[in-house]
Amino acid sequence: MCKHILNAQVSIRAPCCKRWFDCPECHQATSDHPLIKTTEMVFACKKCKKVFRKDVSNFEESDEYCPHCDNHFILEAKTPQMGIGVEGDDPRMVKDIRQKHHRPTEGEFMSDRLG
Repeated sequence: MCKHILNAQVSIRAPCCKRWFDCPECHQATSDHPLIKTTEMVFACKKCKKVFRKDVSNFEESDEYCPHCDNHFILEAKTPQMGIGVEGDDPRMVKDIRQKHHRPTEGEFMSDRLG
């Protein structure tokens, strides 16, 4: 699981060490050598779990999809965002400050009418 790109759709096989990574930052964080750049890349789709090769020197729009399951794997990366705020400052956790109206029960309602 990549902590740099939250919506990674494929894993990429590093040509230098033949290990699988979700992004270049993951390779840099766990390896003691630089990532070798190449024009032919090997991908593993996270949806169908099948492996395929792509030549990135002539990458086209149709190459943005897995050839096996048609999963669109070239997406805008969603990265973790750092935020400064007060703990519990989540708007979903705001206390409901509306006044609750008391609805009389049938017994209470009839007691003042019957005398």
